Amino acid sequence: MEKQEEVILLDFWASMYGMRVRIALAEKGVSYEHREEDLRNKSQLLLEMNPVHKKIPVLIHNGKPICESSIIVEYIDEVWKDKTSLFPSDAYGKARARFWADFIDKKVFQPGRTLLYTAKGEEHEAARKDLMDSLKLIEGELGDKPYFGGESFGYVDVCLIPFYTRFRAYETFGELNVEGECPALTAWAKSCIQNKESVSNVLPESLKMLGLVQQMRKIRGVDE
Repeated sequence: MEKQEEVILLDFWASMYGMRVRIALAEKGVSYEHREEDLRNKSQLLLEMNPVHKKIPVLIHNGKPICESSIIVEYIDEVWKDKTSLFPSDAYGKARARFWADFIDKKVFQPGRTLLYTAKGEEHEAARKDLMDSLKLIEGELGDKPYFGGESFGYVDVCLIPFYTRFRAYETFGELNVEGECPALTAWAKSCIQNKESVSNVLPESLKMLGLVQQMRKIRGVDE
């Protein structure tokens, strides 16, 4: 790699997708400039670098933007190859990892968002069930392995671990017992925080995230 390379991350501290990128960069030991975005007043740079979605995170590598967190993490893994790969070495393992990352985005993020930001009712209850069903399926994929990729912290771990910061909020506003119903998944998350500095240095405290969710619920009119 060139010594003069420039790496900038446009991000927001509470973004689970931004956390993915920060963890991946830390895993690879990449130095970068972190620029915190005001999502209510987005910077001109963000609008220029991601004109399609106008969303964070955006990784800017030597002036070239890469968008969408799962794509960014894969890009990081391919560009900075001097550290252990986040992906399995075989084609099937890579395809399976991509499947579960996509599953997380569709089946954890979406019902989780609905659960946190809608009033109680049919939609809220459906999201509650969908979220727990999805977490149980993910726990089944983990099995008794220390990480989703086996013995090594990898792509699926990077994609999922930021959601642990929302577990307390899911339990508070969804009346769920994630730890009780998914003990292995919760143990995996705690192990990641305990054993991976890339994770513990990035993830905010769950109480801080809970406070943000409470604030957003009031702004959205869910709570008085």
